[in-house]
Amino acid sequence: MAMESAESIRSIFVTGLRDAHALENQALSIMNRQIERLENYPDVAARLRSHVEETNGQISRLEQILTSLDESHSAIKDLGASFMGNMAALTHSVAGDEILKNSFANFAFENFEVASYRALINMARRGGFTSALPLLEQSLQEEQAMAAWVEQHLDAVTDRYLTLASSGTQASH
Repeated sequence: MAMESAESIRSIFVTGLRDAHALENQALSIMNRQIERLENYPDVAARLRSHVEETNGQISRLEQILTSLDESHSAIKDLGASFMGNMAALTHSVAGDEILKNSFANFAFENFEVASYRALINMARRGGFTSALPLLEQSLQEEQAMAAWVEQHLDAVTDRYLTLASSGTQASH
């Protein structure tokens, strides 16, 4: 690999790591706002709480990789992403079908994170950043598991929403 190519891959990889760090901060903002409001969906709240812990671990792993490259995360990207996450959660909180909108958004977001980690793993392989691979692969597995959980529970969440709404009970969250 030519020196310019190796340096280019490194630069792109570092940018991707910083973007993933910001993305995970956005995820935390979204999940924490959802957890605060969930009343009638205890299984969703429990899984989100568990994924918050996983996400904190993902952030730590990304910081570990960045540090190994003598780099750091972008505070500006993190702040912007956290703000956007809070705004997204706030937007859904006024909807009568908040739980459904959150479920749809969570499914999309988790799959976006899966794609991000897959790309980072490819970059790490291409750039020879082999020490990053187990850390990124662990995060990828966690995101795949969360995406699968959201998908597997979408029908149950929808059914519960319909049952609660039909009975006149608070169903949105």
